[in-house]
Amino acid sequence: MGRNKEFNEEAVLLKAMKLFWAQGFEKTSMQDLVDVMGIHRRSIYDTFGDKHTLFLKALEKYEKITSKNIHAEIQQLPTIKRRIRRLFEMAMIRDDHTPKGCFIVNTAVEFPHDSSCSDFVANSFSKTEKLLNELLEQGQQTGEIGSHHDIKHLAQFLHNAFTGFRVLVKTTDDKEKLENIIDSSLNSLD
Repeated sequence: MGRNKEFNEEAVLLKAMKLFWAQGFEKTSMQDLVDVMGIHRRSIYDTFGDKHTLFLKALEKYEKITSKNIHAEIQQLPTIKRRIRRLFEMAMIRDDHTPKGCFIVNTAVEFPHDSSCSDFVANSFSKTEKLLNELLEQGQQTGEIGSHHDIKHLAQFLHNAFTGFRVLVKTTDDKEKLENIIDSSLNSLD
């Protein structure tokens, strides 16, 4: 008969997620994971697999949390432009418990040639672009976004701006600069 786990899988996965998010894959050692997760190396392997598999599970966890938070925050806002602005603003949120930047964008930069990571990133980027496309379509239907816009191209442009923005928030604390970038990105909707 197997032993019961003496730890909460979700809680330790969340700890691994934050560590990978803050340090990246290469700079995170198995000993770092043992120390932060608070479980034995053997328990990590038995529960999550090798370091790469754990990294992918941490990415999945991040995407689930982020997606849930985005939908909860933006759906309550009254206008499409305000929803898109909030999406950008959420990328700026910093506190003592949240690493800078976006874990998925960090992974895109760190792993351009790892097929499992790049496939995950491409799928995640596709979901974000689809969300932007849906928001812009709604805005066009309500008249908030002009009918002269090609929604598909505008969604691609905004997604590119949003991806670059998520890189920039990792490198600067200049809130005014970040707000100016949001304003300029949103001006493309006029």
